[in-house]
Order: sequence, then C-alpha cells, then structure tokens
Amino acid sequence: MNSLENNRLKWKCRRGLLELDLVLERYLRQNPARREEAAQLNALLDLPDNDLWDIVAGRSDRYPPHLKDVVARLRAVTLAPSTARAA
Repeated sequence: MNSLENNRLKWKCRRGLLELDLVLERYLRQNPARREEAAQLNALLDLPDNDLWDIVAGRSDRYPPHLKDVVARLRAVTLAPSTARAA
C-alpha cells in the first residue's frame, strides 16, 4: 500500500464513536495495512458507526462472510487489554 492509500485509510478510520476510534487506531498500529486487508477494512468502514460497532463488539454477525478475517482481528484488538497506563 502506498502512502496516499494508507493516509486515506487512516482518515476513513476516524469515526463519530470514541470506541471505534480507539479500536481502529489500535488495529492500524498493530496490523500494518496490506492491500487485500485494506480493501476488506474499507468495506467495513462503509457501514454506519453503530452497525460497525455492533460487529466489532461481537453483538452482530451481519457482515459479508469474506470479511470474517478482518472482523476477527478487529474483535481481537477490542478484547485485548490496553497497554496504556494511567499517570
């Protein structure tokens, strides 16, 4: 993925729900975007925030089956303990 595509993906990950912002930011930090995975993530990012959050949080499985790998990685990021520490 080139720099422009990467920046567009990062911008698209900016959401109205803080929870999604945090999960997507952590996901991008932990999973350098490859072209195929970026296309799958872009497909999910076309969903409204509340629908996407329900999928990421595991409350909904209403997404196309070909996106199951990226959904699984997003859910793993959601469930992973935060590495941030309180000051």
